Amino acid sequence: MQLNQRARGLIHAFSSGLAQAHGVESAAQYFSLTDPNETALRLALLESVEFLDLIYCADVDQLSGQVVSVGASALHTGRAAEGRFMRRVGVDGNEYKLVETDSCAALKWDLLSVWANSGKSEDEFFNLVQTFSNQAFALDMLRIGFNGKTAAATTDPVKNPNGEDVNIGWHERMKDFEGGKQIITDPVVLDDKGDYRSLDAMASDLINDKIPQQYRNDPRLVVLVGADLVAAEQYRLYQSADRPSEKIAAQMLGSTIAGRPAIVPPFMPGKRMVVTPLSNLHIYTQRGTRQRKAEFVDDRKQFENKYLRNEGYAVEVPELYAAIDENAVTIGTVTEPVEG
Repeated sequence: MQLNQRARGLIHAFSSGLAQAHGVESAAQYFSLTDPNETALRLALLESVEFLDLIYCADVDQLSGQVVSVGASALHTGRAAEGRFMRRVGVDGNEYKLVETDSCAALKWDLLSVWANSGKSEDEFFNLVQTFSNQAFALDMLRIGFNGKTAAATTDPVKNPNGEDVNIGWHERMKDFEGGKQIITDPVVLDDKGDYRSLDAMASDLINDKIPQQYRNDPRLVVLVGADLVAAEQYRLYQSADRPSEKIAAQMLGSTIAGRPAIVPPFMPGKRMVVTPLSNLHIYTQRGTRQRKAEFVDDRKQFENKYLRNEGYAVEVPELYAAIDENAVTIGTVTEPVEG
């Protein structure tokens, strides 16, 4: 499909407006964002995906350093016989490291032409382009946070469709924390006759076995649960439901698990379960490193909106992150091998 004239004109106007808003001659070359524009972009990304706004995203000055302490999980009240009581915050050795991160939201000619032909005003068209780009960037931040394992020099999106090689995400960082003591990796079965009969049992075991006693009643604790686990539990409840009230309970599954609020996050592996405060999950971007670029690439028949920065992931209080690794979970009874 060819790019129609109206779409071409609107995209040129969008690019010109982007350049003017950032005080540059052209948006077709990478340009740095000023402090106000960095703040505006960060807020736009947070607003584009609800879950991203629930965790802790912040700008930092250094490429690496000590994880920022923002929570209030531990006791902060007491007395000192001499002087005033004070509790030191932060975890020694809990450091972050940022890496160059390059995002590109590509809008194909056919999509731009459809938008242009839909009778939308110039402002509506611009909003569609910006919303598409911001949401693509924001969703990738979460995709990598839940799935990232390495930070490869050259990434392969075909072999690693969830950004496994873009950066080291929260779960992978916790696997490296003190031998992965916060993560259950021994095989477990979710089934009426398995290790866990329900998601409540799984979450309760995580809380009681992996979360230190002084944190277990923290009201900020939530259960992050994979979609496959929720689907399996709903199926089990529906199969055993005899009354309408039990079917309603099955439909409501996922709002609470083990007495804690439950959330099915975007892109988290389907059989993983995590117990943590949402504020414990951090994404850092190095201040002053954000760059943008927006250009037609006729050879690829698309308009490319690009976002370059240094970015990374951290867990604020490692002891407040407890998980069952997705590779450890089997849904359904495991058949025992027949001897002889």
